[in-house]
Amino acid sequence: MPWTLPIRRARPFALLAPLALLAACSTQPPYERPALEVPEAFKEGVAGSSVWQAAQPMDSVPDAWWTLFNDPALDTLQQQAQDANQNIALSVARLRAARAAVGSSRAQLLPTLGANAGATRARSGTAADGSAVLATNASVGLSAGWELDLWGRLSGGVDAARASAQASADDLAALRLSVQATVAQTYFSLRTAEAQGRLLRETLDAYQRSWDLTRNRYRAGVASSADVAQAEAQYKSTQAQLIESETSRAQLEHALAALAGRAPAAFSLPPTAELPPPPPVPAQLPSRLLERRPDIAAAERRVAAANAQVGVARAAFFPSITLSASAGYRGSSIGNLLSAPNLVWSLGPALAASLFDGGARTAAVESARAAQDQAAATYRQTVITALQEVEDSLVAGAALEREQAVQAEAVAAAQRALEVVSNQYRAGTVAYLNVLSAQATVLSAQRSLIDVRNRRLAAVTTLLKNVAGRWSAVEQAPG
Repeated sequence: MPWTLPIRRARPFALLAPLALLAACSTQPPYERPALEVPEAFKEGVAGSSVWQAAQPMDSVPDAWWTLFNDPALDTLQQQAQDANQNIALSVARLRAARAAVGSSRAQLLPTLGANAGATRARSGTAADGSAVLATNASVGLSAGWELDLWGRLSGGVDAARASAQASADDLAALRLSVQATVAQTYFSLRTAEAQGRLLRETLDAYQRSWDLTRNRYRAGVASSADVAQAEAQYKSTQAQLIESETSRAQLEHALAALAGRAPAAFSLPPTAELPPPPPVPAQLPSRLLERRPDIAAAERRVAAANAQVGVARAAFFPSITLSASAGYRGSSIGNLLSAPNLVWSLGPALAASLFDGGARTAAVESARAAQDQAAATYRQTVITALQEVEDSLVAGAALEREQAVQAEAVAAAQRALEVVSNQYRAGTVAYLNVLSAQATVLSAQRSLIDVRNRRLAAVTTLLKNVAGRWSAVEQAPG
């Protein structure tokens, strides 16, 4: 009958309808962000202010928060580090690999198509007359295969790869933020070393004058040789401190060169000995700031990837079905290979299922669930650590601001005391040891003030890093 052959050829396609319905099933569990109890307000912030909203995957590099310090040299260093830092380059390459893995996973959802061609001539035995029996076989054809995504095994792999790629993008943003903060803190430490060096040079000039005065008084018979020795000892001790400060400055410059992806010999930063003023910290930080933390977003994406892998492991309990088809020509002569009698084709589904594996699939599901629990615990700990870091930065910034004011008052008081003691020594009413003590107190107070300024800059830098960028843009945003 003329309609028999077409119906027989169509039978394999009749399987597609129920298989398409099966493909809508999925063994992947619904994803839920790990629950975490967080306080309603920062302990060190304004009471009643909300502090937490869920982090979202980063779509861009954090803003240029370091420009809040209004330091052109720092701006240049940050740009150099973003362009040439090798740790950032490594993270960029990892992100490219993660995105390529997404493409590879997606490709498994699509059919494959291949082509083949070949020709062989072989001896298959000996004829009755003793001659060799030779045979020629030639073939050319196409083949196609498509594994149906039953139970969501393949799509689950795509979801896992996509979430991992998003986590890699957030890792890159976190690394950029870390490098930016390290550059800023190293730069401030370098300027601090320069400021310490300038202070020590000025102090050495004062100590030289004091030493000269003591030697003159000794020649006049109104000072002892011990006073001269003490003045010399103080001068030489301060010289040693200056050498240490210059060494520290050189090492910090080398560190900046490495952060900028350059050899120390090819890098130089002109000294200024000036520390920029820290930007003011708002009394109340917006609740949306922690949304931008790339490390939190990366941790959450890894939970999503682990959740998808649970579905992939579950799908192994169900059979896989592959549709395959092939068509081509096969014959004993290349000359008339492409002719109707040599046409061959095949079409049909294939089902594969594991009946016994000794508990391997059960163990794989349990391992995937354990990995998901690990990722969830890491996410929660990342959030808790972020809250701790912001709290620490808030209390440190506020305390150091007060400490700087008090330390400035201490410097002023020490200088007044030195003036009084110096006048008394010239009048001969106090020993030179009192002058030495007053001078040491002034130098210590001045060095402490410079150190407090550096620590305050570091605290503000750390706070900006902990909230993933400047807070002014978020403050101005509605909502």
